[in-house]
Amino acid sequence: MQIRALRIKTPNTYFIIFFLIALVALLTWILPTGQYERVTIDGREIVQPGSFQPVPANPQGIGAVLTAPLRGFVDAGLIIGFVLLVGGAFSVFQKTQAIDEMIRGIAKAHKNSALIRSLLIPLFMVIFSLAGAVFGMSEEVIPFILIFVPLALTLGYDSITGVSIPFIGAGVGFAGAFLNPFTIGIAQGLTGLPLFSGIGYRFVVWLIVTASAIIFVMRYANRIKINPEKSFMYEKDQLRRADLHLDEIDNFTRLSGTHLAVLFTFLAGLVVMVTGVLYFGWFIEEMSAVFLATGIAVGIVGRMKIGEITNAFVSGAKDLVGTALIIGLARGILLISREGLILDALLNFLAEPIDALPAVVSAQFMFIIQTIINFFVPSGSGQAALTMPIIGPLADLTGISRQTAVLAFQFGDGFSNMIIPTSAVTMSVLSLADIPWEKWARWILPLEVIFLLLGMLLLIPPFLIHWQ
Repeated sequence: MQIRALRIKTPNTYFIIFFLIALVALLTWILPTGQYERVTIDGREIVQPGSFQPVPANPQGIGAVLTAPLRGFVDAGLIIGFVLLVGGAFSVFQKTQAIDEMIRGIAKAHKNSALIRSLLIPLFMVIFSLAGAVFGMSEEVIPFILIFVPLALTLGYDSITGVSIPFIGAGVGFAGAFLNPFTIGIAQGLTGLPLFSGIGYRFVVWLIVTASAIIFVMRYANRIKINPEKSFMYEKDQLRRADLHLDEIDNFTRLSGTHLAVLFTFLAGLVVMVTGVLYFGWFIEEMSAVFLATGIAVGIVGRMKIGEITNAFVSGAKDLVGTALIIGLARGILLISREGLILDALLNFLAEPIDALPAVVSAQFMFIIQTIINFFVPSGSGQAALTMPIIGPLADLTGISRQTAVLAFQFGDGFSNMIIPTSAVTMSVLSLADIPWEKWARWILPLEVIFLLLGMLLLIPPFLIHWQ
């Protein structure tokens, strides 16, 4: 008698996120409710420490659950529009075939040079990590997924590796940042610390967490290169490789003048975007405008006709409608928890035990608190405004420095951002790469455990050296 192996089919991403919406709605019927008073400072709502008061419950029913996706779609309209415009611009970029030729050139160099094979992943991950650590690269990483996934597949890795290079690189830099204005800058401002003080120890932290991420990704990539069938994405990646014309790599000689002009135009667009973010405070609207202009310019430089440009743009945006739906669903979780009045009560409940713990343990508990809160508020600046006015004074009571409390916030906000399904950036990245969230979660979970342990350990020296 032949016995079949039992195969458990995991639910798809849409179901998982909708289930979470329903679960959070259920929690609004169970958990206590309350609110902190808030004041507006520099356009940002700040929680008033010690102002928590219980309020009547506002449980979210079936109607709220069913309307949450649409309301989430509206609430996340900017990032959804950004993703659709990026998809359109990249579709035009791909139609010029310049990116295909560039990837073939890199693949040929990778094949012929042991040095390039050794340095390619670490070099790119360090670059993205620096971007996360210095200017808080987050949404800006989304366009790079469309370059690094086909590049990784061409080099013999898998799509998970392709996502990891830019996304894990920028994410670990964001978590272990030493200059990030969206986390360190805001959190230090809210806790009364000099801006970007404590940079010495934070730089050491950045080096350690970035090196750990690079080692993890490189070990995985090398394992997949030797045995591709070990990848969670093996079947789907095999189909993708068929479209990459890998047999043409050896025939590559050099990029044509048109392809070079297209690549230069696209690179110029990225430079304009990064410059705007760094020096002029640009955000989603301005970044979207840059990609729209870049898509048009790339098509013109690539000698495409008007009809070809518009058709490619529409086709690329259409391919990302599923991504837009996932972002809307993920934002619905936040709306349900916020309207159900359980967020402030959860923060108050988690913060109360801190002053009863030994000082060296309090920092680790703060890290855990920030990780839990980050599931509901996956925004560095938003989470800082919600938690730091409370966590800062608590740090004083427990005998740890406010610098340490800020570092615990960084870890709690940054590390979990790379796995939580409520993060619009995470879900956008995975959808662009066509990687189901449940497969990504299985892959990254060991790395998240490493980050958890590293975070716990790195919060001990500040207490011992009285880091201020």
